[in-house]
Amino acid sequence: MFRASGLRPLALDAGALCGGLAVLAALCLLSLAVGSRPLALAEAWEGVRAHDDSIASLIVWRLRLPRTLLAVVTGAALAVAGVVMQALTRNPLAEPGILGVNAGASLAVVLSVWLGGITTVSGYLWFAFAGAALAAALVQLMARRSREAGPTRLVLAGIALGASLNAITGTITLYDTSAFDSYRFWVVGALEGRDATLLAWVTPFLAAGLALALASGHTLNIMALGEEQAAALGARLGRARALALAAITLLCGAATAAVGPISFVGLVVPHVLRLVMGADQRRLLAASLVAGPILLLAADILGRVLIRPDELEAGVVTAFLGGPVLLAMVLRRGEATR
Repeated sequence: MFRASGLRPLALDAGALCGGLAVLAALCLLSLAVGSRPLALAEAWEGVRAHDDSIASLIVWRLRLPRTLLAVVTGAALAVAGVVMQALTRNPLAEPGILGVNAGASLAVVLSVWLGGITTVSGYLWFAFAGAALAAALVQLMARRSREAGPTRLVLAGIALGASLNAITGTITLYDTSAFDSYRFWVVGALEGRDATLLAWVTPFLAAGLALALASGHTLNIMALGEEQAAALGARLGRARALALAAITLLCGAATAAVGPISFVGLVVPHVLRLVMGADQRRLLAASLVAGPILLLAADILGRVLIRPDELEAGVVTAFLGGPVLLAMVLRRGEATR
């Protein structure tokens, strides 16, 4: 558990923000240049500016720019969703998938292949988003049926529902090879092969989720003080939980539908930022908008160069990067509780 004691005014460190934006801009340019057909940085930038029929411009505009922008928006969405999730459950080790959102999206993708014969990413998109939204709604309903609908009940409901949905997904993919083949490519989480149309479809949902999350910063700070104190300060806990869950659903549902279930971004980014910036949710939400894309873009670029000429999916690289960080967090918490 963490508490938002010592809240500081909403004033991001200008130097850190400028530094983060500079790193993000450099990674974006590097993302345009790195690939199976490498471009010099100047050539990549000229390809963006020219937007003509040159090879560099075609590579940048048709392949790498949509991929880069998708990494930016989904990285921001997953990181912000992680901040909201950890504040909502008052647990710094919580991550968005714990509410069953990823499990709901995965089951919907498998059902769309198994029953509908859909095998394209654009075809999966709406099924994955609907599955994520339905799972989040069921978790909220299950938690509300409990006499005490606190954060612990919400997490338990999410874990129980996620386990059930994963069991159904596993059963279907075990007996249907076509569903398994399509599902295994989607479930690793990848940015490769996504076009600008996909980006346009998910952006409105991500924008709505980000707006809800950023607007919830003050309420999340009050909720971090504990339910009794939050209620004493006039916070409407039921409404606040519903809005936070809606933000998580929009952000994780759209991001997962677009690129698959990419883990650790929503877990690692908020935790690292909290160590640096403190527990003010408003500062964490704002910083996550920059830090999330940095992590996901860096993972995607690393995946393109580590096993050339092939690629590692971004979801695999974030797992490699996030695993040691998670282990360090667990060890650190273990030492702190001795």
